[in-house]
Amino acid sequence: MTQYLPILILFIIAGGFAVTNIGLSAILGRRKPTAEKLSPYECGIDPVGSARERFSVKFYLIAMFFVLFDVEVIFLYPWAVAFKSLKLFGFIEMLIFIGILLVCYLYLWKRGGLEWD
Repeated sequence: MTQYLPILILFIIAGGFAVTNIGLSAILGRRKPTAEKLSPYECGIDPVGSARERFSVKFYLIAMFFVLFDVEVIFLYPWAVAFKSLKLFGFIEMLIFIGILLVCYLYLWKRGGLEWD
């Protein structure tokens, strides 16, 4: 367990640094709230409409599709690193994996899941 002592010390130093900085900013920081500082900021433009506006379900579906395909594509990196050791079996397995991704993508495209109305 003594091998983990430097890591524990590092965590204690990092945690102490974070707590110290937050505490110092709360104690020493200036507090002059103005209307401009308290207003919501949206890309340098005054906000239009309510912040409680409902988003279309389509927005969330496209976001989920992006995350789904992005996470699946992340699996290509370890495969590429171990490509030489996997030989033909690894290549065929990756072809099957990419084929499944392609079928899912074509299904989404055909059903209009990627259309933004």
